[in-house]
Amino acid sequence: MSCAVAVIGLAGCAAVQPMPHVARVDLPRYMGRWYVIASIPSFPERHAYNAVESYTLLADGRIATDFRYRNASFAAPVKTMHPVGTVQPGTGNAVWGEQFVWPIKAEYVIAYLESNYRTVIVGRSKRDYVWIMARTPTLPEHDYAQLVGKVAELGYDTGKLRRVPQQWPEAVP
Repeated sequence: MSCAVAVIGLAGCAAVQPMPHVARVDLPRYMGRWYVIASIPSFPERHAYNAVESYTLLADGRIATDFRYRNASFAAPVKTMHPVGTVQPGTGNAVWGEQFVWPIKAEYVIAYLESNYRTVIVGRSKRDYVWIMARTPTLPEHDYAQLVGKVAELGYDTGKLRRVPQQWPEAVP
């Protein structure tokens, strides 16, 4: 998915043009489960099925992130990652650093957020990874197409987008 699994080693690289971000994110409203609908994935998630990113606001203001997915099939065992997000001051809560391993933080930019917090696009300034996520495991095709258009407007090659297979409820292997 995940936004959380952006390549750690590239987190500090310079970007050509900063990724634009939304003006303000209500963090408590943003918390919870987001299904990964499509992505230009990082290496670990390139064959993800049932990818879900969940966020929990911690007492110290950081964000506990739980990314879970199955690799290459719905029957594969669940894999998880647990980075911690830190909001960058002065960004309206829209830009985070996601830390997998100290001291490296991967860039996490909320580039689009539907006003009802139903869909989101998270990107990076390098335009190497992007995630389209929703509160539901699927979206109507019209909604999906609009989000893909927004990804293109952000400067991504949408030909690299991969739709993440989602099948719920999950069968227990």
